[in-house]
Amino acid sequence: MSETSSNSDLEKWGRRLVAAIFLGGQVIVHLLKGKIHRRNTLEQMATVGPESLLIALITAAFVGMVFTVQVAREFISLGAGNTVGGVLALALARELAPILTAVVLAGRIGSAFAAEIGTMRVTEQIDALYMLRTDPIDYLVIPRAIACCLMLPILTIMSLITGLLGGLIISSSIYGISQAVFLDSVRNFLSVWDVCSGEIKAFCFGALIAVIGCSWGLTTSGGAKGVGQSTTTAVVTALLAIFISNFFLSWVMFQGTGSAVLQGL
Repeated sequence: MSETSSNSDLEKWGRRLVAAIFLGGQVIVHLLKGKIHRRNTLEQMATVGPESLLIALITAAFVGMVFTVQVAREFISLGAGNTVGGVLALALARELAPILTAVVLAGRIGSAFAAEIGTMRVTEQIDALYMLRTDPIDYLVIPRAIACCLMLPILTIMSLITGLLGGLIISSSIYGISQAVFLDSVRNFLSVWDVCSGEIKAFCFGALIAVIGCSWGLTTSGGAKGVGQSTTTAVVTALLAIFISNFFLSWVMFQGTGSAVLQGL
């Protein structure tokens, strides 16, 4: 009985994933036609950006401090304490800042999208939009997609700066690495491409979070229980999509040989 239920859940998840892919294509088509509800878009940008800023910055600050604690003691023992700032900058810019910010938004924003739109679906508000000749994709999905794609890169930059500040405080106060040495290492190691690669990742992660959250909301059924299931599954699916896409994006951007650390020495 449980095996049958598991297969049914997996099949349902697969259908919803296909629906999310089609929804992503529809969003691109509608955007090319210039169908944008500006007021809804600004409201969603406020929700995704300023209202998520504090938790994203707190996360980045402590990640930067923890990373410094783990790296500094090892590098100092190897006589490479002057490279701590650069290594932290590379890790934050390329991976930690975009990934962790996206994870925060997937939990906070992706779940909100799925719950809000799912509630609208089960209470027939989506059907009411059709009756009013309003396309839910234009009215609900595109503003959220634009908000995530625009605000997540901005939050990622701010998380990068905050993480570096956290690492700077720990390295100077605990490990005796001067602020000048730390900042010189950051400047020598970090390139424009490293920051741009993180921004590209953030943009892609924002699109995934918005499309998956909205798609799971639009395909919700089964009343309040269905809304709860959609919310949980949307977050899990968004996290999986973020981690899997991060691998392929990193492979495309950084495959081959070379060392930013050696170049910065």
